[in-house]
Amino acid sequence: MSKYETIYIVRPTVDEEGIEALQEKFKSIIEENGEIETIDDWGKRKLAYLIDDIGEGHYVYMKFKATHVVPKELDRVFGITEEILRHMIIKIEE
Repeated sequence: MSKYETIYIVRPTVDEEGIEALQEKFKSIIEENGEIETIDDWGKRKLAYLIDDIGEGHYVYMKFKATHVVPKELDRVFGITEEILRHMIIKIEE
C-alpha cells in the first residue's frame, strides 16, 4: 500500500451535517482497500480566487494508506459530487 493525502473543498452552502456525511462517504471509500491515518477539518476559509463566483469553502484534509485503485475511485467520486468545489490527491513518496 502507498501513502496518499487529499484535500477537498466543500461548497459553503453545505451545513455541518452535510459535511459530516461527505466525510463518512469518502472515508468508507478509502477503508474498502486502505486505512485512514488522519482527517483534519480545517473549517471555512477564504479561497485564493473565485470558483463559480464563490469566495469561500469548507476545507477537509485526509492522509491515508491504500492500494492504487482507491485514488482513482476517490477522484471519480469527487468529480461527480456536486458539493465539492475542488479536490487534489497526492501520492507521498517515501
